[in-house]
Amino acid sequence: MAGHLTLEERDRIAQLHHRGADQQEIARALGRSVSTVSRELSRNCTNGEYLAAQAQEHSHRRRRERPLQRKMDRPEINEFVRRGLAGYWSPDQIAGRLEQQHPDDPAQSVSPQTIYTWIEERPLEERDHWRRFLRRRGKRPRRRPPPDPAASAARIGNRPEVIEARERLGDFEGDTVLGPPGTGGLVTLVDRQSRFTILAKVANKEADRVHDKIKNRMKELEDDQRHSLTFDNGTEFARCYLLESHLGVGVYFAEPGCPHQRGTNENTNGLVRQFFPKGTDFRDITHPEVRHVENLLNDRPRACLGYRTPNEVFHAKSSRSDCD
Repeated sequence: MAGHLTLEERDRIAQLHHRGADQQEIARALGRSVSTVSRELSRNCTNGEYLAAQAQEHSHRRRRERPLQRKMDRPEINEFVRRGLAGYWSPDQIAGRLEQQHPDDPAQSVSPQTIYTWIEERPLEERDHWRRFLRRRGKRPRRRPPPDPAASAARIGNRPEVIEARERLGDFEGDTVLGPPGTGGLVTLVDRQSRFTILAKVANKEADRVHDKIKNRMKELEDDQRHSLTFDNGTEFARCYLLESHLGVGVYFAEPGCPHQRGTNENTNGLVRQFFPKGTDFRDITHPEVRHVENLLNDRPRACLGYRTPNEVFHAKSSRSDCD
């Protein structure tokens, strides 16, 4: 039996609903019933608009407010499941053991699917923690492919002229600089006008991690210092269209195979490689070391800035463009 809609499924509903797909088309795309989609849209649309994050929060709130306690909310069951997982028991083994111990008390039982669902609903770090105890070939929830990032945000050709002409501060280009597979890397963000650079270490290319890291670093800026973000089409940026609602910025995606459309970022990545050459194992690089390199780049005079530094231009009160 199908479980609750996931945030990933709600993201897909939001994309398709925004593009004008009807409920039957959305249901086919998700592999869900039309009634499930209809119920979701009727419950969680606000003024005719459907936002995935808002719908997820509404759903969680309704479940929290239910008078009937869910199985995994019962302390004794939750503790038994946690101890079982920590002992490398599969959800099937945990459920079977509970049933064996309490054959006449259904209230003390839990299904394997309920355990899998509970794991998938954990916050990102806790979810990763419990996943490590699951056998790779064991039963796992079906993973859907990440959404096409360009499906929910505008192509680069739709950027306003003010971005193209570098007429203001706060229009960033984003990319990644990675080490060998499994060693992590950096998210790189650079302001088109001032060349002000933000570097953030990430453990891997998982779209949720990249989105969260960018969101947190951009929140360090004032509202008038962040207006737009332009990314390539890598799957690591599949969640970044959500930054439009989270930060109130425009989000754009370059055409596939056109790195020159983010030339400022590509050039900045070359500067970053001076400090972190190809082959760098970023597991050995600390966050303070990354910040140190970020500061070095932002305090380096640039010819295109009249030999002022990115810090001086970005944090100046005037947003007048000083370089072509």
